[in-house]
Amino acid sequence: MRLGLALGYWGRGPSPGQVELALEAERLGYDSVWTAESWGSDAFTPLTWIAARTSRIRLGTAVAQMAARSPTTTAMHALTLDHLSGGRMMLGLGLSGPQVVEGWYGRPFPSSPLTATREYVDVVRQVLARRGPVQTAGRFHSHPYRGPDATGLGKPLKPITHPLRADLPVLLGAEGPKNVAQTVRVADGWLPLYWSPNRPEAYGPAVAELPEGFLVAPLARALVCDDVAEGLLPVKAMLGFYIGGMGHATRNFHADLMARMGYEEEARRVQELFLAGRREEAVLAVPDAFADEISLVGPRERIAERLETWRKGPVTDLLVVAPDPHTLKVLAELNS
Repeated sequence: MRLGLALGYWGRGPSPGQVELALEAERLGYDSVWTAESWGSDAFTPLTWIAARTSRIRLGTAVAQMAARSPTTTAMHALTLDHLSGGRMMLGLGLSGPQVVEGWYGRPFPSSPLTATREYVDVVRQVLARRGPVQTAGRFHSHPYRGPDATGLGKPLKPITHPLRADLPVLLGAEGPKNVAQTVRVADGWLPLYWSPNRPEAYGPAVAELPEGFLVAPLARALVCDDVAEGLLPVKAMLGFYIGGMGHATRNFHADLMARMGYEEEARRVQELFLAGRREEAVLAVPDAFADEISLVGPRERIAERLETWRKGPVTDLLVVAPDPHTLKVLAELNS
């Protein structure tokens, strides 16, 4: 099981020490470093900054949002950074949900998310393969564009720049069982947002039949500390925000996943409190047990014991959300 460093996205501004953390992860032998985006900082610019300061560690987006860019634009970002970094790029994509897609990106949330995702990945693959002009007559993605307001002058094109690698890895963030099953079919890897090594069945039967070489790269908060309950508070804060705020009361993929993992009543309570403006109560309503099983928090010996459970499953890359170099070092030692 390889280790990766997940840096996430910025809040009010550039997170201090991100480049230093990436450099330390590279020094410790971490395999990869990952950036994200939501409705603030983008994923590719910070990753390029890190690429310029590092030499070996692989670079991934976990995730770049599909609604933010056309698939050809995303492919341009990926092939450009792959060239600049000497072939270290991995492209992680996510669809997000209606609240963000329509509220921030100003686009309709696709009526068939699976079809939209499949078409998006197909276009990205066509660009990276560069076997010919990009052509598709999809339901959500059409190249050339053939909509009712088209001029009819669109020309099929292939990238001017020859991609460095046609097989640049494409990973997908997926939560529902059908989405996970499609991810296994069309992508090179999967980026679970919450992964419990004790509940793989929550993601559906596809997890039990993964093809050889398929990447499973969940994000997990890690912190070496003496007080487990206190160490879990950042995990609970993240869960409270995602389960309560990253979606509508009637359509929240994160809350649905928590429910499938055995915490349905608690998930709905967190949603109810968050949407009522009682955010601190929503965070405290996240069960410690749920936060604990999807993270690695506590003294070194406890993390070592729990890490063994993660190794026994299908996880190929553990993407660590770690706030300090000490935790990175301990995990590197335990995983060696």
